[in-house]
Amino acid sequence: MSLPPAPAPSCASAPSAPSAPAAPGDRSPWRSLRYRSMRWWSLANFVSNAGTWMQLTVQNLLVLQITGSAAATGLSLSVQAAPGLLMGVAGGAAVDRWPRKATAAVSQALLGAVAFTTALLVAFDQLGLGVLMGLAAVTGLVATVDGPACALLGNDLVRTEDVPSAIGVGSLVHNAGRLVGAGLGGATVAFLGTAAAYAANGLSFLFVTAVIPFLRPLRAAAPAAPRAPRTGRRRGEGRRARGAEGMTVREGLVFFARRPRLLGLAVITGVSSVFGRNYSLTLAVLVTGPLAGGAGAFGTVSTALAVGGIVGAVLGARLRRPSVRLVGVLAAAGGLLQAAAGLSPSLAVLVVLVLPMAVVESLSDTAGTTVLQTDPPPRLRGRVLGVWGSVRTVWALAGPPALGLLMEVAGARGALVAGGLLIAAVVTAGYAAHTRRAPFPVPVPAAAPALAARPAAALGTAA
Repeated sequence: MSLPPAPAPSCASAPSAPSAPAAPGDRSPWRSLRYRSMRWWSLANFVSNAGTWMQLTVQNLLVLQITGSAAATGLSLSVQAAPGLLMGVAGGAAVDRWPRKATAAVSQALLGAVAFTTALLVAFDQLGLGVLMGLAAVTGLVATVDGPACALLGNDLVRTEDVPSAIGVGSLVHNAGRLVGAGLGGATVAFLGTAAAYAANGLSFLFVTAVIPFLRPLRAAAPAAPRAPRTGRRRGEGRRARGAEGMTVREGLVFFARRPRLLGLAVITGVSSVFGRNYSLTLAVLVTGPLAGGAGAFGTVSTALAVGGIVGAVLGARLRRPSVRLVGVLAAAGGLLQAAAGLSPSLAVLVVLVLPMAVVESLSDTAGTTVLQTDPPPRLRGRVLGVWGSVRTVWALAGPPALGLLMEVAGARGALVAGGLLIAAVVTAGYAAHTRRAPFPVPVPAAAPALAARPAAALGTAA
């Protein structure tokens, strides 16, 4: 039960010049591909995403075949998500402490091992419910480290101003891998069986593992502070010394909680995720209900969403230094378009509104991811991404039930309109509150003197 690796990676090794560095004023969405390591990383992510979607094409059907229960299918997904909720911050702290390339390579290899194990158990008809849940839990646990490691691994391959391009390219690679993987998954199962899809996913993880050692970031990742010597210290003094080194989980939580930009980004993204992104539910009900369409009509709407997402990713890749304000403006615009879509009198009008809605939301995603991955100081980025992963898991678990309840009360149209207006209102209220409040400085403990002379590390993205 392996999940796709987090988007774009980068790592810590000897710096190496890109084959054709982007010009300082270049705004091409493809400028990140001028770096040789980024081209290899994008290829690796494409292969990995294709393998993952091959597996996901048959995964839920496999669970149903084993258990005969839809509830068990949902439980397996919850078990896989639980480590992200409970251990996400600890996983991010591990990424800050351990060498990034080695961490990403090991985590990818472990995910490959889980996929191969599942393939063997399926092939020999030995995969029971208990083993299935155990593999799901292991996958989720490894992903708490793999996600931030790979996310911080790709942007170190490019200059800071080219990070949005790396994120946009990663989004395009993800969508391309999804299309190819879904098609190959059906063909693989038809001719070779379910186990072959898991084995292919395992091979895709091993391909990423093999590519990582050859990546050459432009900057070394922020090195972990050395452990304080224990000699001559009492136990309590040793704990205080290690805390002073700045590698504690608590420091990441405190930084996130005291950083208004990150809190604002979390609120915008959370409200948008709960009330604005579950279109497989809201738009499906709108199309098949009030608009009296069928599966083909919803397929048309889904295609418009996909096209808009790709266009938004390309436009987002042109950004250089996006801000939380830009994320908020785009989220509010997407909310208003969603409200208008909820009032669509016909399928044609809905498609016309859905396309720009998907564009601004994809653009907002790219801008928000860039802010999240570049705002914290390099030595805290793993822990900040760990906190973000835990918060995002809460949204993923709470969003569908909350939206379902809203649809029960207000219907599909009401849920779309109310959700879109709520997003716009929250962004507007947040902006008004921000303009009235004096800036709140966030103290960032200085790095150890031995590390102070090192250049600041850039950060990473994910595919």
